[in-house]
Amino acid sequence: MWGVLRDLETSALPEKEKALFRFVAKVNHDSPRMTAGDMQPLYDVGWTDEAIYFAITVCALFNFYNRWIDAAGVHEMSEEAHRLYGARTAEHGYIRK
Repeated sequence: MWGVLRDLETSALPEKEKALFRFVAKVNHDSPRMTAGDMQPLYDVGWTDEAIYFAITVCALFNFYNRWIDAAGVHEMSEEAHRLYGARTAEHGYIRK
């Protein structure tokens, strides 16, 4: 994982996933200049329209959430709170009963 974060191109990630991360980077940083041609490298390595749609949707939602959290002044959770929430989610899932 750290190799991907340091340098996607030299990481051990398969080319299929690298292509998706390149696309996602453009979605996040240069979406006004995206064209249908930006999806061709994804098709070339086997991604489907549905998978591309989901990747775009996840990017859009995280951008929305991050901006909403920043603007609304939501405070960060402590590392301990993240660990506890992660353990609870692993045991019980995301749905509260």
